[in-house]
Amino acid sequence: MDFELIDAGDFTKLEKVGPYIYNRPSPAAVWSKSSNSLYDKVDAKYDRFQNGKGEWTFLNKKIEKDFVINVLDLKIEIQHTSFGHLGFFAEQLINWKRMQKLVSKGDKVLNLFAYTGIASLACASKDAEVTHVDASKTSVTWAKKNQALSGLESKVIRWIVEDVQKFVAKEVRREKAYDWIILDPPSFGRGSNKEVWQIEDHMIPLMKSLAKLKSKDFKGVLLSSHSPGYSAKALENILVNTGFKEESGFYEEMLIDHPVYPLPSGDCAWQFNTFKKEDFTL
Repeated sequence: MDFELIDAGDFTKLEKVGPYIYNRPSPAAVWSKSSNSLYDKVDAKYDRFQNGKGEWTFLNKKIEKDFVINVLDLKIEIQHTSFGHLGFFAEQLINWKRMQKLVSKGDKVLNLFAYTGIASLACASKDAEVTHVDASKTSVTWAKKNQALSGLESKVIRWIVEDVQKFVAKEVRREKAYDWIILDPPSFGRGSNKEVWQIEDHMIPLMKSLAKLKSKDFKGVLLSSHSPGYSAKALENILVNTGFKEESGFYEEMLIDHPVYPLPSGDCAWQFNTFKKEDFTL
């Protein structure tokens, strides 16, 4: 695995991604750094300004613009986006591992707000049939490249560039059904035709629509969030409240693993059938 959280503190984090060391903001790192000297030699740093924008500073002039890392035997291209993202979120690693463990051949998986496709590829690597939906053509193109890099071109992935709300409404009218539903909605976003997504206004109606897409042998749903107020318990309450009260479930804070200071990085909730909670233990 080509990722390691080296340290975090003072609202920043130090990560090794492939051969490079990055210093990026981390609002949840409210404790003190282990050592300032750890941060003296970094290859790249991202600073976020008060207006929400930010910029990269490349201290290693030989750093590659794009490069590939190994994540759970998947090949993922790293890019330096203007938002300070690199193309994957390490706090989701445990969920991707769970998908690889529990998803079965032929399962129909709906992955919404699907970004660069690691969850889609994790499921496809186990021969699931995946529908990957994101409003960003750039993100879907990136995800397709990750599929090719991972040698998964023969796997069944339906790539959809569309506003999630519009797509789900169409699938309900088509009476489609899925065995797994995965989504990690942003706080705010715009669709391909400038449709607006606002989590406070649109999350509940979307979840109620998604409940209509459960197959008769529905296996599970994963809802995760990085938005303020959407705690792990709140996410579970949303699932139960909108038609996803399954046989079992659990909620938890998502963490980036570190031997001393695991870094809080969002929350998630699962509801599932046919499995037990211990099946999700890795």
